[in-house]
Amino acid sequence: MVELGIWYATISALLWGGYLFGLKRYFSGYPPAVVIVAANVAGVAWYLPVVLLRPADGPVAGELTPSALALVAFVLLASAAAYLALLYALSAGDVSYVAPLGKLVPAFTLPLEVVLVGERLAPSQVVGVGFATLAVYLANYQRTGLLAPIRRAATNRPAQLALGSAALYGAVDVGTRVLLQGVGVRSDVWVLVYTGGVAAVLLPIAVRQWPDEFASAAPKFAVLGAVVAVATHTMTQAFAVLPASVVSPILNTQAIVAVVLGGLLLGEDRFALRLVAGAVAIVGISLIALG
Repeated sequence: MVELGIWYATISALLWGGYLFGLKRYFSGYPPAVVIVAANVAGVAWYLPVVLLRPADGPVAGELTPSALALVAFVLLASAAAYLALLYALSAGDVSYVAPLGKLVPAFTLPLEVVLVGERLAPSQVVGVGFATLAVYLANYQRTGLLAPIRRAATNRPAQLALGSAALYGAVDVGTRVLLQGVGVRSDVWVLVYTGGVAAVLLPIAVRQWPDEFASAAPKFAVLGAVVAVATHTMTQAFAVLPASVVSPILNTQAIVAVVLGGLLLGEDRFALRLVAGAVAIVGISLIALG
């Protein structure tokens, strides 16, 4: 199951990396909240028949106590808040300082899972998490001094928001693992709840920004929604069988996929460094798998 979970996480990272590249390449003219809501609604539409038509592999969830429902609400709200915090940080601050911090999610997932869930990883897995986290950082590094973004976070508000976004996403990863493995929420049902729930949280913002010409772009949003559905499915399958501290660093290599695609297809700079980051990520994922 561990090997299968790592494959699911890796496939999800590839899909989410393509999603991030697609956002930059084909959807940059739309408000981000509109893109997320439209893509997630399309994702729910694609995935709903899968849930309705496939044989149920168990009850929808285990015991849904008030604390479990509160955790569901937290995961959905924290996901939306983390997304908005990162967007604000990127728009208000220097990308070279903000982007590396916003992708340090695994650095928060591991300690949170150790403290809150009592997770214990093999030494090689801890080293692998470190390599994968470093790879994501390198993929977003833009020659400002390796520790400059971290030092800047002490006084720079956008950098603090990016770091806060990473911390929230770390908590979301741990919360997702608890819901799937601890509470027993069925994985296919969680795909619908998570995808639709994040869209519902962001809907009030998206409605105020909804473009008049949206109808002509509906087909490409339908395609984006299909990517969201498949990527969320594979991500959920990984969280259902692996610790969040293992899944998170693999998932966040999506940033490397996105910047490598940007280098290959859009001619973006620092491509050699992106390839180094990819190699470091492969080392990290291999160490996690060997553990």
